[in-house]
Amino acid sequence: MLGAAQEVFVAQGYHAAAMDDIADRAGVSKPVLYQHFPGKLDLYLALLDQHCEALLRSVRQALASTHDNKARVAATMNAYFDYVEHEGGAFRLVFESDLTNEPQVRERVDQVSLDCAKLVGAVIAEDTDLPEEESMLLAVSLCGMAQVTARHWLSSGQPVPREVAKSLIGALAWRGIAGFPMQGDTAPVR
Repeated sequence: MLGAAQEVFVAQGYHAAAMDDIADRAGVSKPVLYQHFPGKLDLYLALLDQHCEALLRSVRQALASTHDNKARVAATMNAYFDYVEHEGGAFRLVFESDLTNEPQVRERVDQVSLDCAKLVGAVIAEDTDLPEEESMLLAVSLCGMAQVTARHWLSSGQPVPREVAKSLIGALAWRGIAGFPMQGDTAPVR
């Protein structure tokens, strides 16, 4: 049912999506759909929770994949490209929702962005002499750059091959963050 709901919400947006359409796509009756989800918002929130967690898991895995900071930056940028390119358009529910004026949706979208930035910020703070607040500011900018760039790449029809796009964005991010010295070192981050 969640897969069917995702297809309908991605294609039509929240407001145009009908529970009848979702039930039809899922191959169940509308009463069966309502047995699992009391309303359309509940169904949307279940999907949103699932896909916010998927993004957070991808960023966490990217950061844990290596201790080489240059490779971490590339892996994190790649996590956002993977997220927008796959998951059946689920990134639209998270980053392009037509329901962001709904407090429960806005809270989840803001929280996943914050949680991803916290993961990145913790690595920056651990590796540099920067205070936590400054590390977080850098992390928010890196995550924002990755998210917006990946979405633009996809929506523009992928005019640059994916590997080239990831490499360009990873290099840009690395050149910026590498200028901050490692903790206890005066040389830039390596």
